[in-house]
Amino acid sequence: MSEAQPEHERPAGMAANLVVALVVVGVGACGAVGSWSLGLGSAAEPAAGTWPFLVSLAISVLGVVLALLARRTRDAERMSSASWAVLAAIASMVGFAAVITAIGFEIPAALLAFVWLRFLGRESWRMSVLGSLGIVVGFYVVFVGLLDVPIPHLF
Repeated sequence: MSEAQPEHERPAGMAANLVVALVVVGVGACGAVGSWSLGLGSAAEPAAGTWPFLVSLAISVLGVVLALLARRTRDAERMSSASWAVLAAIASMVGFAAVITAIGFEIPAALLAFVWLRFLGRESWRMSVLGSLGIVVGFYVVFVGLLDVPIPHLF
């Protein structure tokens, strides 16, 4: 580097790039294992796990590509105070996934949307409440009402 860059402008190093790549491969592998347990079916008659398996496989392959490019990648950002918002979003999604089968999707989805709108998106209280309720109603109408998707729901 010809001139020193401030900390927040320097790219992440190779070690950080490799860690991210390994996390991506791990997420893809976990998805593949979970979707395999649902059954893959065949090309003529795909089962519930077919699409999630293919997506998980693609995620794993992309993680391997990231690992192979870890040394040359220069546009990845370093962890900063803004990274906490990403970690909060991931934690809220994990919480959502953990409780959806027990209490249905309506309450967890409304809370997730509210947290994302109000605290991560910094929307007003009114917009956060109305938006989260509208999102849940919209998802309910489309997936439960129109498409008859068998997701856990209260109503």
